[in-house]
Amino acid sequence: MSQLKQMSHADNSAPSTPGKFKMEKASYFNRVRWHTSPAKLALWTFVFSAAILIFFFRSPATSSIPADPSRRSLRSPSNWGGPVWEKRVRSSARVRSRNGFSVLVTGAAGFVGTHVSAALKRRGDGVLGIDNFNDYYDPSLKRARQALLERTGVYIVEGDINDAALLRKLFEVVPFTHVMHLAAQAGVRYAMENPGSYVHSNIAGFVNLLEVCKTVNPQPSIVWASSSSVYGLNTKVPFSEKDRTDQPASLYAATKKAGEEIAHTYNHIYGLSLTGLRFFTVYGPWGRPDMAYFFFTRDILKGKTISIFEGANHGTVARDFTYIDDIVRGCLGALDTAEKSTGSGGKKRAPAQLRVFNLGNTSPVPVSDLVSILERLLKTKAKRNIMKLPRNGDVQFTHANISYAQGELGYKPVTDLQTGLKKFVRWYMNYYSGGKKAVE
Repeated sequence: MSQLKQMSHADNSAPSTPGKFKMEKASYFNRVRWHTSPAKLALWTFVFSAAILIFFFRSPATSSIPADPSRRSLRSPSNWGGPVWEKRVRSSARVRSRNGFSVLVTGAAGFVGTHVSAALKRRGDGVLGIDNFNDYYDPSLKRARQALLERTGVYIVEGDINDAALLRKLFEVVPFTHVMHLAAQAGVRYAMENPGSYVHSNIAGFVNLLEVCKTVNPQPSIVWASSSSVYGLNTKVPFSEKDRTDQPASLYAATKKAGEEIAHTYNHIYGLSLTGLRFFTVYGPWGRPDMAYFFFTRDILKGKTISIFEGANHGTVARDFTYIDDIVRGCLGALDTAEKSTGSGGKKRAPAQLRVFNLGNTSPVPVSDLVSILERLLKTKAKRNIMKLPRNGDVQFTHANISYAQGELGYKPVTDLQTGLKKFVRWYMNYYSGGKKAVE
C-alpha cells in the first residue's frame, strides 16, 4: 500500500476543529517572573554568546554546508520565488472565514505543526507553512504529513527559519497577522550528540524570525513553542509558570529557556506580542518516532527488549502525557487571545503582551503503566529491561499546573492516556500497513 493510500484512511486521526475562543477579558499577565542569580547570569551569558557566534558565523545564508556529515544541512533550497510560487503562497494563506487570521506556521511538517495547520485551515484561517524537512528522524514521515496538508490546501515552503531573505519575502507576499512558531530542534538526548543544531535552530533561528517580525508592518502576533523541560531539576509539583526555571537538566532545555528570555527582550524593546507555550509530553497520531510511546510500539511489535527507566531508590519515572488534540486547542486558544503587537518600523509604540502558559494533562502516568497499556492494545507482551535513569538530560517526572491556561485560554484537556494511545495505535497499524512495515 502506498503512503498516500495509507494516509487517506488515517485522515480521521487529525484533530477536530476547535472553534475560536471568544474572550472578553481585557487583562493578561504581561510579565513573567524572571529570577536572577550569579549562576543564572553565567549560564545565560554562555548561551547567548554561543547563539551570537552561531547566528553570525554559521548562518546558512552565508556559510557552506557543514563538513561534519552527521550534521544535517540547514540551507534553504534556491527554487523559491517567482509569480507561480507567489500565487501558491497567497492561495494557501488566503483567509476564508469572517475575522479569520493569516498564519505563518513554522515547522509545519512536524508533529504539532501538522495538526495545528490542519485545524486552522479547517476553521477558515489562511495558513502557510515553512519547514526544512531535516533528517533528525525519518523525513518520509514529514513528507507524508506534507501530502496530508496539501490535500487540505496548506502549502509548505521548503526552507529554513535562519534564511532571513526567505522570511522577508514571505512577509512581502503575505501580511501575516500571526506566526505560530513550532520549528525547533527537538529531543533531549540528541543534544549530547549534536549540540550545535540546538543552538542554531532554537536560539539563532528564533532570533532570526523575531528580527524579521520586528521590522514588518504591521508586526504579527507570535505564539511559539517553549517546553516543559525548562522546569529542569525542580522538585516542587505541579509545575507552575511562576516556578523557577533556571536549572535546566539538558542543553535542549537550556535553549528553550533561552528562547523565553529572548522573547522577553524582543517584547520589551520592539513591542512584539509574544505567547510561549510549555508543552508537556505530546503524543498521538502522526507523532515523532523518537518519542518513547512511538518506539515502544515499534519495538514491542518487533519482539525487541525495551528499556524502562527508574529513578534513584527505584523511584517512579512519570510523565504528564498530553494528547495532540488537547495541545491543538491550547495553541488555537493562544492565537485567539493574542493581542496585537505594538511596534512599527522596528520601534516600540506601547507596552505589548507577554505570556507563558503550561499546556499539559495534569495527570502524570508512570512510564511502566504506559507500557502496560500498549501491551493490551497491541496484544503483545513487552520484553522489559529496567534501568537506572541515565544522566542524559531526562528528568524523573513532569506535572503541569494548567490553571493559568484554563482561565485565560479556556484550555481544558479531555483525553486520558488509554483513549489517546488507542487512537495512536490505530493510526500506527494503519500507516505501517497493518504493522507489516513495523516488524520488517
